[in-house]
Amino acid sequence: MGSASFLTRVRRLLRIRNRLIRECLAELLCTFVLITITLAGAAQRVTSEETKGDILTSYLAGALAVMVGIYIGGGISGAHMNPSFTLAMCLTKKFPWWKFPIFVLVEALASFLSAGVVYVLYYDAIWHYSNGTLTVSGPRETASIFATYPADNVSLANGFVDQVIGTGVLLTGVMGIMDNRNKGVPEGLDPVIIAMLVLSIEVSMGANCGCPLNPTRDIGPRLFTYLAGWGPEVFSRGNGWWWVPLVAPLLGSAVGTYLYQLFVAFHYPEEDGDALEEQGSIILENKNIDLDTGVSSKEDTGGTVPTGYPPPPRSSSTVPTTIPLTLLNES
Repeated sequence: MGSASFLTRVRRLLRIRNRLIRECLAELLCTFVLITITLAGAAQRVTSEETKGDILTSYLAGALAVMVGIYIGGGISGAHMNPSFTLAMCLTKKFPWWKFPIFVLVEALASFLSAGVVYVLYYDAIWHYSNGTLTVSGPRETASIFATYPADNVSLANGFVDQVIGTGVLLTGVMGIMDNRNKGVPEGLDPVIIAMLVLSIEVSMGANCGCPLNPTRDIGPRLFTYLAGWGPEVFSRGNGWWWVPLVAPLLGSAVGTYLYQLFVAFHYPEEDGDALEEQGSIILENKNIDLDTGVSSKEDTGGTVPTGYPPPPRSSSTVPTTIPLTLLNES
């Protein structure tokens, strides 16, 4: 009883009521968990020389981390965890543009911190595997644990197209999964299905450059390796590859988002026409969502109902919804 009372007092003391700060904290945590698990999977594979994990387990770790991240932050921030998804939500008017740079900065910070944690976690293994030299290329390189680099036979142009296609497929899939006017997903299972989508892309499109799909997943850890001793080669390797995972996924996000609109969402029966016209295609489940704030006007001070993921409970009195896409991934 005393313990419960103490926890109640602590909660009242520490509780943050500012909606944006709550969303940023949730986004920071879920992105941190996503990238930490993703990078740790890569570190285990590389430093053990694939005796305690291979490329498949590495991809599986990243995909499952997407699911965990959505369950952690989905009800507060939408668990975007990826600027590509945030951009898709902005393009479809599900998320206010003014929050876009804020979420990107939070996700980049979380990714940077994750890289530091994984470096500490596998510190001895990294130094043992690399023979005491932190290198970006060569048979004992360890930079690819943290950031993505193209295969030796892949050009910048091919890598750019790879990321546009991969992220486009990702966003197209997420739009379909979260569109309740389509087949729909049982309530609460959206994170599981999205994780399966991520895994399918990783195991089929990872050969060229490791499927980053997520700008902040790449740039945060890349900056960490630059500062931690790997040096400027983290930006020069692959003919200056570093900018491709920043730009191409955003272009792929726009392509995937609009493809779903043009081929599916614009063509629902006329009875959905008013909602389609009002929201710009993929419908929000709660019609009272304020597009300036990105949250429902019906919410109390205890939490948000984000226009990202996951959707509020479905009922016969509400109109279908959409959601986030997370993604991330593997080196």
